[in-house]
Amino acid sequence: MNPRNKKTGSGAKSILIFPGGMPRSLEYLQKCLHEGRAVIGASSLALDASREKYPAWLSLPFITQPEFDEALKHAISESNIGGIYSPNPVVWDYLSRALTELAPGVMLVNDSPVNMELSGYRAARGHAHSLLNRPLPLASNVAATPSMSEIELAALFRHADVIPGMCDHEKFCVLCEIARHSPAGDIVEIGSWWGKSAFILARLARCYAIGKLLCVDPWSNAHLVQNDEKGMVDIASAQMDAEEALAVFEMNLLPYNANHVNYLRMPSTEGAQHYRACKDVTTASFGTTRYDGHIAILHIDGNHSYAAAKADMAAWGGLVVAGGWIIVDDYIWPYGDGPQRAGDEFLAEHQDKIDVAFVMGSALFLQLSSRLSKDWMGTC
Repeated sequence: MNPRNKKTGSGAKSILIFPGGMPRSLEYLQKCLHEGRAVIGASSLALDASREKYPAWLSLPFITQPEFDEALKHAISESNIGGIYSPNPVVWDYLSRALTELAPGVMLVNDSPVNMELSGYRAARGHAHSLLNRPLPLASNVAATPSMSEIELAALFRHADVIPGMCDHEKFCVLCEIARHSPAGDIVEIGSWWGKSAFILARLARCYAIGKLLCVDPWSNAHLVQNDEKGMVDIASAQMDAEEALAVFEMNLLPYNANHVNYLRMPSTEGAQHYRACKDVTTASFGTTRYDGHIAILHIDGNHSYAAAKADMAAWGGLVVAGGWIIVDDYIWPYGDGPQRAGDEFLAEHQDKIDVAFVMGSALFLQLSSRLSKDWMGTC
């Protein structure tokens, strides 16, 4: 037993994390420390760099060695261990069978590591299967492209799930469906932050050969201020790091970029001016991307104040092609009515140019008429 180990003294049971150096082990360690739980790390390696991260540490034989059982029993008794966490599937499986005899009352505190690691993939396959078997009926004016395969949809769900963000499941499914009923053109997203919906749109753009994705976001704390009525959003936003958010966005989108994704780091209205004047967008991370200059899908998810949402609609709406889609995110928003007011005004003003309008989840989806005249670009 390592001399760093101490009895708890208070009588509180400790959690043994074994092997202590695995990534999941270190994640669980941080959770325990945050919750103030007594925790002990353990390893069978003679030198394990993770030992310094733990408040207490044990050395145990490999589970294949005959002395392992007795060493574990002794550690449990000496260190007042009440539960064991193991992300190693072989160790977990052995302990799930051996603990009843070795240490009655001591339980594994985590589910099977295999089940834990695969749960997200299984859920993604379930979502894909459900979407394919219960597609959203759209009265779209654009003929539907055949859907992605179940495994392609599952991959989309799974990889989107690991990206932080607020894109709810209902909106996700609608995005998959409108992409099948979309004309060709650019996809433009106003407000991308960490890149969850941007990833979904970029992948759909590739799978359905729609066009390229342009993300427009200032990634600036100053532009996060929305003056919501109770100030809750602004207080939470002030604690975020815009520079970090941009780095997270790039990390999330770069692995999937095939010269079809780029961004403008500027306010939405300035981005619209750039987009109208220049088809090329260049960044250090994504290189140079040439855009078509006409929008097939416009996703508005920028600043949610009424003035900002209205300005976004005015700056970009007229660039959407016939049969194209406009999505007003957070049309239903508990902190204010900016997106809803802007969306409703757009609907009232251009109802003769809109074929489809519906709300799903918290977003408003609009499809422009397939008979839209060429002078549409001058009306918004």
